[in-house]
Order: sequence, then C-alpha cells, then structure tokens
Amino acid sequence: MLLTAYFSSLNPLALFRALPGSIAQGLIWGLLALGVYITYKLLDFADLSVDGSFATGGAVAVMLIRGDMNPWLSLLIAFAAGMVAGLVTGLLHTKLGIPPILAGILTQIALYSINLNIMGQSNQAVSVDKYNLTVSLRYVSGDTAAKIKVFTTCILFCVVVVIALYWYFGTEQGHAIRATGCNAQMARAQGINTDFCKVLALMLSNGLVGLSGGLYAQYQGAADVNMGRGAIVIGLAAVIIGDVLLGKLCAGKKLAFAYTLFSVIAGAILYYLVLSVILWLKFPSDDLKLFSAIVVAIFLAIPYLKNQRKAAKGV
Repeated sequence: MLLTAYFSSLNPLALFRALPGSIAQGLIWGLLALGVYITYKLLDFADLSVDGSFATGGAVAVMLIRGDMNPWLSLLIAFAAGMVAGLVTGLLHTKLGIPPILAGILTQIALYSINLNIMGQSNQAVSVDKYNLTVSLRYVSGDTAAKIKVFTTCILFCVVVVIALYWYFGTEQGHAIRATGCNAQMARAQGINTDFCKVLALMLSNGLVGLSGGLYAQYQGAADVNMGRGAIVIGLAAVIIGDVLLGKLCAGKKLAFAYTLFSVIAGAILYYLVLSVILWLKFPSDDLKLFSAIVVAIFLAIPYLKNQRKAAKGV
C-alpha cells in the first residue's frame, strides 16, 4: 500500500517540466566539463582549483554586469579571470615544485578570499528585469521564444568552444600538450617544453571553467562565494559518463576527438537529467551531493568491472 501511494504521488508532468532546466544547466556545466577534460584526460593533471575558478568567473561576470558592462563582454573577462587562476596553479606546480593536487588546493583556497574581495560580500545578485542577461532561469520558465533564446545561446557556446578546441589541439602546440599528458619524459626528449605546456593547458582549462561560472551566475541570477563547491565532481561525472556511455561511438571515426568533446557535454546533460529524476522521485534534496558521489563512483567502476569480467572469461 505504501509503495502504491508513493508511485501514485509522482507526477510525470512535473518531471517533464523540469527537463528544459536540466538540459540548460547541463549545457552550461558542459563547458566546465570540457575544462576538466583537458586537465584530467589530456594533461593527466588532477586540478582541484576548478571549484575556485568557477566561482571567480561568476563573481567577475556579475560585478561587471552590475557595473553596466555588456553581459556578453563580461563572459570574456570571466574567461580571462579563469585563465589567471590556471596560470597561478601552473606556476605553483612548475616553478615551485608543488604537487598538482596541492597546487590546485592552494589556488582554490586563495580564490575564496579573492572572490569575497571581488564581490565585497558572500553573494551578489543580477536581476534579469534590470539587465539583458545572456541566459537566465527565467527564460527557461518563460514563453517559447525565451526558451529558444536560452537553448540557442547555450548550444552556440558549446559548439563554438568544441570547434575551437578541435582546431587548437590539432595544431603543433595542441599536439605538444597532448604529448606532455601522454608521456612527459618522452615529450621532453623530443624538445617539448613540458612546463610551458602544463601551464598553458591549465590556463585554457580554468578559462573554460571561468566562462562556465560566468554563464551559470547569469543563469541563476546571482554569484555566490560557494557556488563552485563540488564543481570538480560534476565535471568529472560529465567526463566519465560521456566516456562510459558514448566513448565507443567516438572510437575510430574521422572526427573522433570532436565526438569525444561533444560526448563530454552530453555527459553533463545526462548527469543533470539523472539529478532531475532523483528529485522527481522525492529523495531529499540535502542528499544530492551524496547521490552525485554515488553516480560518479558507479560510472568509474563500470570500466573496471568490465575489464575484470573480460579477464575472468579469458582465464
């Protein structure tokens, strides 16, 4: 009886109404996931400064908009602010010899205070009624034209960024970054300045994270000093989900790298769709971080368990 009452209380229309917002958030966080992909997959660098640079991008964008800067231009400055954060992490690692994880943590801690100084307080709001924001949650819940605007904008950002990354990592410098991530010793033997490549990749990665933070701050109508907490988990979840579910579709194709980048964005969308289903099932919202960790753990374990099963069959 209890199960019958529980399932009868679930409204499929409520889930359907939540889907546009989940997809929009997935597209925005997909930009962050692309940044995480660069460090986690291409560079093999565990960068934990993401949580701080995401909030920095949001703080910079919101304060510039409040200062009457064009919202689109504020996103470029948010991208540049993220790049500066990546530069700091890269220099701490390459010039001071601090391990990657610790370098990221130090930058993240420093950015907390910096973000407070940027905003002057723990949070700042921007109203869509006062400013012509690039994206907004209000657009998603508005009429059809408003929904088309926000989805077109988010998709445009993702497509442009993927095209730019596909081009860049096809250049000599992009190949040098990928070689550094694959085997730094071999890359140095080939005359590649691996320290420079690491710093450059971290700048590009955190720049995308800052851009994502600027977009998300506009989307939710506010920047908060804690808005980046757990961002690295979401980014990793998107990368892993995209790799596990869509990785085989990308293998062997002519534009495999471009497909891989799009799969990362698709992973972010799927992640938010899963969270929407969890909330629709009336699980406590306070446990979302727990469910996020569980989702990441499951998708991390899937490739390992598959390999274990194949090895067992081989035996």
